[in-house]
Parts: sequence; C-alpha cells; structure tokens
Amino acid sequence: MIQDFFLFLPELFVIVAALVFFALSLKKAAVPEVLNRWALALAGAALIITVACGRQQGMLFFDCYRVDLFSQVFKVLIVLGTFWIIFSSSELKGISGRQHAEFYFFIFVCTLAMMMLVSAVELLTIYVAIELSSYSLYLLVPMRRNADQFAETGIKYFMIGVTASALMIFGISLIFGVTQTTFVSQIIHRLPAVIAQPAAIIGLVLALSGFFFKLALFPFHIWAPDVYQGAANQVTAYIATASKMAAAAVIIRFCGFSGGASQSFVNFLIVLSILSMTFGNLVAIIQKDIKRLLAYSSIAHAGYILIGILSLTGRGFASAIYYAIAYLVMNYSVFMVIMKIADDGHNLQIKELAGLHKRSPLLAMTLMVGLFGLAGIPPTAGFTGKFLVFAAALEKGYLFLIIIGMINATISLYYYLIVIKAAYLLKPVNPYPDVRVDSWTRMLSIALVIAMVYLGVFPDQVVSLTEAAAKSLF
Repeated sequence: MIQDFFLFLPELFVIVAALVFFALSLKKAAVPEVLNRWALALAGAALIITVACGRQQGMLFFDCYRVDLFSQVFKVLIVLGTFWIIFSSSELKGISGRQHAEFYFFIFVCTLAMMMLVSAVELLTIYVAIELSSYSLYLLVPMRRNADQFAETGIKYFMIGVTASALMIFGISLIFGVTQTTFVSQIIHRLPAVIAQPAAIIGLVLALSGFFFKLALFPFHIWAPDVYQGAANQVTAYIATASKMAAAAVIIRFCGFSGGASQSFVNFLIVLSILSMTFGNLVAIIQKDIKRLLAYSSIAHAGYILIGILSLTGRGFASAIYYAIAYLVMNYSVFMVIMKIADDGHNLQIKELAGLHKRSPLLAMTLMVGLFGLAGIPPTAGFTGKFLVFAAALEKGYLFLIIIGMINATISLYYYLIVIKAAYLLKPVNPYPDVRVDSWTRMLSIALVIAMVYLGVFPDQVVSLTEAAAKSLF
C-alpha cells in the first residue's frame, strides 16, 4: 500500500496543486504576484518529487496504470515544461488579472492529465486522460485579453478536437473488437496476429489520429497555426512544449502495438512523416508572425519525430525520445525570448526582433542557439536528434526517407535564418524599448544555451537514458 502511494506521489502532488488554485480562484481578489509565487513553488516541488520518483516501477489501478522508466522520463519532461512556463508567467499581462488563478488551475489539471496519459496502459484510461488534458487546453486557449478578437480560435480548436476524439474512440472500439481486450500488454501480443485484418489497421490508424492531433501531425495540424497565434503567449508556449511531450510518449507506446508486422501501417506512417515535414517547412517560409512560424515548424518537427517512431525498433523509439527532449529545450528557449520581448502579451512579428542583439545580447544569443538547434545545425542538440532518428531509419533501410528529411532540414534553415537575420542584422524602423531581463531569466537563458550545446556535444548519458526507457516499453 505504501509502495503504491509513492508510485502515484507525483500525480497526487499535482492534484493538490490544482486544488490549491481551485480554492484561490474562488476568492474575489487575488494578487497576481502572489499567485505566481505559489504556482512557481508548487511546480518546483512537483519537479523535485517527480525526479526523486524517477526510478519507481510498478502497476496501479488493476494494471491500467504502469509506472516504468519510459513513463517517468516523460513525466519529468512534462513537469519541467510546466515549471518553465510558470517561471515565464510572472508578468501574465496577456491574461486578465481576475483569471490568473484559473490559468494556473487549468495548467496543473492539464499537467496531471498528461502525466496520467504517459503511464496509462489501458485504452479507456488513455482516452479519459487525453480528454481531460484536451478540455483543459480548450479552456486555456480563449483565456486572453481582448478574447473577442480570437473567439474563432477557441471554437475551431474545440470542434477539431472533439472530431479527433470521436475518431479515436471509434478506433479504440475496432481494436477492442479484433483483440477482445483493452489492455496494452495483451494487445501487444494479440494485435500482430490480426494486424493484416482491415479492421485492425483502420482501428490503429483512427486511434492514433487523436494523438496525431495533439502532436499537430499533418493532416491533423489544421488547428495549430490559429491556436498558436490566438492563444496567450504563455498558453502557446505550454502547448508547444509540455503538451508535445505527452503526445510523443503516447504515440510511441501505441506504435509499439503493431510489432512491425504490418508494412501497410509502416507505409502509412512514412507518408504522414513526409507530408508533415514538407508541408510544415514550405508554409513556414511565408509567415510574418513568429508564433505562426513556430506552429508550422512544430508540424515539420512532428514529421521528424515520426521518422524515429516508424522504425518500430528500440533504437528508433530511443531516438524519438531524445528528439523530444531536445525539442522541449530548444522550443522553450525560443518561446522564452518571445515572452520576454512581448511582455505585454501581444503577438510578436518577426520585424519586431530588429536590433535585438543591441537591446538584449543574451536573449538574442538564446534565440539564435534555439533556432540553430531547431534547424539541426551542429553542435546543438537538434543536430544530434536528427542524426539519431535518421540513423534509426537507415538501419531499417529507409534511405529515401532520410534524403527527404535532409532536404526538409535544409529548407527549414531558410526561415530560421530570416528570424536570426532580423535579430542581428536588421535595424528597427522605429526605436523599440530595451528588454528588461532580470537575474533569474539571465541565469535560465545561460543554462538553456549550455544545455542545448551540451546535449549536442556530449549526448551519451541522455542517449543511454533514452535507450533504457525504450527497453522498458517491451
């Protein structure tokens, strides 16, 4: 009983944090600075507890919930992303002051749901967890000052989300029909024997559609550009970082179901990967709003992650996990710069970065290293991540897929360089105010730059961790 308590301790603490902000949301007046300090302290404690429980292993809730190294790694990433977002929310000017408590409440509820999602090993438990996280995000997206301008965004996100959920639950029903079970451990053994049946392939594809939606993989990406642009900067950063970790984790676990027995299923994933990379990179070129640019960039990166996943091997899954870790660090670095420059909550245009290297040299460097990482330039973590997923695909003989991936990486370099050019080479038409960078943000910026380079140059320890996490899947 005590062991079960410690297995679920990180989730229990996040539940307590959510309840704290539920209680604070009932107060008529709450000081935003106090709320942020409470949220930061609770998120920091949650991160410490999650890391401390990282080696826990066991089963809970009638074997519907599995705690292993794979799930624990992603829980750390999710909580780390949440901590970073709350750290950047000290001046939450993009959201009305009377909604700050609700903002933190839904952030913690969504974090709880995503933590449960990566440990769920029973189909209905997975569905409930993904719905809880989705509905939290549906409420966070329209939570913004001047929300009337972006009302369409929230409605579009909700409508597309519930459609993806309907497809997913139908796919789950088909999987249950052909395997006669909803438990992942049993599906893994039964599905390869029936994977040639149309119902099994269609069920797996439809079930994955809900997770592809969260990862913004083509053609389930339609919501991403509008939601990235319409949501408050902190909410967009949360969707682009922590939310992506949960989506990647559950897709890896789901793709392990097939056991690589169906070439039709693998071909389907290959087509999705190529379309996602190509579409995301080509459309990103013409974007002027930096959040829309990063939305299309995320569509392309979903395709890169899928290259590792579709290998359906331990090395492929490990490379996808490493890529997710690198993407979290690189993407948050870019969003942190956006949130500091647009501290009043407005949507940042690329041209507004003009002269950033003079206004704040440290933020300009953080932005440059983060974008170089996303482009896959050595010696950043992004280069190592792409190398690992390409190596896993080459091991399976997908040379043409690697060539297409490298061509897309070259295309992406163009629009990332446009942003870097604005920060370092363009002169502002109108003088922009200096960017205020406090000592904590300065320290975090330096740490992020070091982490991005260190993960690229010395990836051995993290790669060993991802390989061990991938092995725990089987």
